[in-house]
Amino acid sequence: MPDFRSSRLLRILAASTTAAALTAGLAACGSDTSSSSAADSASKGTVTVAALSNGAGTQTEIKVSEVAAIRAELPASVTKSGQLVIGVGALPAGSAPLAFVGSDQQTLTGAEPDLGRLVAAVLGLKPVVQNSTWENLFVGIDSGKTDVGFSNITDTEERKKKYEFASYREDNLAFEVARSSTWNFNNDWTTLADKTVAVGAGTNQEKILLEWQGKLKAAGKDLTIKYFPDNNATHLALLGGKIDAYFGPNPAIAYQITQDAKTPNPTRSAGTYSGAGASLQGLIAATAKKDSGLAKPVADAINHLIQNGQYGQWLAAWNLSDEAVTTSQVNPPGLPLTNS
Repeated sequence: MPDFRSSRLLRILAASTTAAALTAGLAACGSDTSSSSAADSASKGTVTVAALSNGAGTQTEIKVSEVAAIRAELPASVTKSGQLVIGVGALPAGSAPLAFVGSDQQTLTGAEPDLGRLVAAVLGLKPVVQNSTWENLFVGIDSGKTDVGFSNITDTEERKKKYEFASYREDNLAFEVARSSTWNFNNDWTTLADKTVAVGAGTNQEKILLEWQGKLKAAGKDLTIKYFPDNNATHLALLGGKIDAYFGPNPAIAYQITQDAKTPNPTRSAGTYSGAGASLQGLIAATAKKDSGLAKPVADAINHLIQNGQYGQWLAAWNLSDEAVTTSQVNPPGLPLTNS
């Protein structure tokens, strides 16, 4: 007798090949440190963003000059090292357009590491981009081996106990569903009753989803939360009907939806939500160890990029202009300890 489950899986895999090929092919890298590449070896004063992105972004050369007054704000240890060690938590499989391995199967590209490179240029430092798992990103910051994380990190009041922040992008989350689904979030967590939703472990969106799960449970209703090893596995689960929705960063979901539009299994957004909860617009921020003295110079570098137009060029290259901020703030209000 034929194995219909296997046949069904093969059909799902075939249908999702176009959508997953770019993400899988560009993200399957086990290296912890990005190589010296086109993204890091551009001529002095020029940073090439969206290098090797294979269409996920528009390759753009951005002229950036060192600003001595901002460099002077750096901790002496960082100035002496001559480099800015940038942490990105994109292993095991990255997520376009935020952070993923480029078409050379070696170089870490994406909006997050690219902004780190731009900031390093303003500070007159060599960018050293280190790729790790999400958990090890924070281990690196805690240990001092990583200076600053650029990895879609939400500014939260809980994280402020250990870290300091320089904001640089709005933090918006989204629900991805099959286009055939009739469910919509409608900015109402009660609509999640009896749904099965996937989320990344250890993320801000997991914290929000767990809080909603607790509220639903108190009301006698269920919300099932699922975890998968990477974005590709999550996407296959959505296409295969194993989950009703995926709750993740809006940029990554928006990108995936554009890829799925070309396949027999299109997806759509069922609604967005602020990464800081119902009462506050969430912010994504560069993250350094608390009292490291890095948040202020990094924020000033970002504000220099904003004022001189390079920030806008960076966002446009990655199709993220709708998440722009007008200024980078040091330790702005973040996701409350309770976001109810």
